[in-house]
Amino acid sequence: MGVSTSRPGKGVALVTVDFPPVNALPVRGWYDLADAVRTAGRDPEVRCVVLAAEGRGFNAGVDIKELQRDPGHGSLIAVNHGCAEAFAAVYDCEVPVVAAVGGFCLGGGIGLAGNADAIVAAEDAVFGLPELDRGALGAATHLARLVPQHLMRALYFTSRTVTAHELHAHGSVWRVVPREELRTAALELAGEIAAKDGTLVRLAKAAINGIDPVDVRRSYRFEQGFTFEANLGGVAGRVRDTFGGPGAAGKEPQT
Repeated sequence: MGVSTSRPGKGVALVTVDFPPVNALPVRGWYDLADAVRTAGRDPEVRCVVLAAEGRGFNAGVDIKELQRDPGHGSLIAVNHGCAEAFAAVYDCEVPVVAAVGGFCLGGGIGLAGNADAIVAAEDAVFGLPELDRGALGAATHLARLVPQHLMRALYFTSRTVTAHELHAHGSVWRVVPREELRTAALELAGEIAAKDGTLVRLAKAAINGIDPVDVRRSYRFEQGFTFEANLGGVAGRVRDTFGGPGAAGKEPQT
C-alpha cells in the first residue's frame, strides 16, 4: 500500500498509487505522490513518467474519513496543500506525464489527470467532480482542461461523470482500451515519447507549459479558498457527512 516507482522500460518511470479500497488518498499519500513524480522527473535517465493505480479505480480524491476524524481544520488545510503539491508535481514534472486511468477518476483524480500531458483510459473509466456532494470546491481548473467550458460547468454543478469515450471524442484522451490492456497501452505511448532526445523532451515540456494560457497552480489555489469558506461557514461539514444527502448516492465510491 502507498506510492511506488518502477522502471518498466528504457527512459520510462512508472509511479503507481495503491491505497485500498478506492484510492482515496490521505494527507501523507498526496505528498508521497508529489515526491515520487518530482523525483522521477528529475532523474536524467527518465524521459517520460506514467502515473497509474492499482485496484478498482484511478483515484477517488481525498480520504473523507480522515477529515471527519479531525474536529478542527488542520486535516483540511493539510490535504488541500497536499493536493496542490501533487497536482503541481504532475504539471511541473520535467518530462511528460502519461496518466493511465481505469475505473473512477474523481475529485483529486481529475486534478492529476487534468494536469497530465496525455491520458490513456480504460473502457470502464469515468471522470467527474462530485465536489458539491463532498462539501468541497476545487479542480474545476483541471476539468476545464478536459472538456469545453459549458460542459465543465454542467458537470461541476450536477456532480455527474463522463466516460472515457466521451473524453476521447473531445480530444483529451489519447486512447481508450480494454481494462486489461491499459497499462500496456500507457507504457507504449510513454516508450514512444522516451525514444526522443532527452534534452529536447525536457525543453519541449518547459516550452509547452510556458505558453499555457492558465496558471493552473494559482487558479486551483483560488478555488481552494472557497473550500475554506464553506468549511468555516459550516455547510461543508453538513454536506460531507452525508455525501450530498438524498440523491447523491452512487455518484462516488465510499471509503
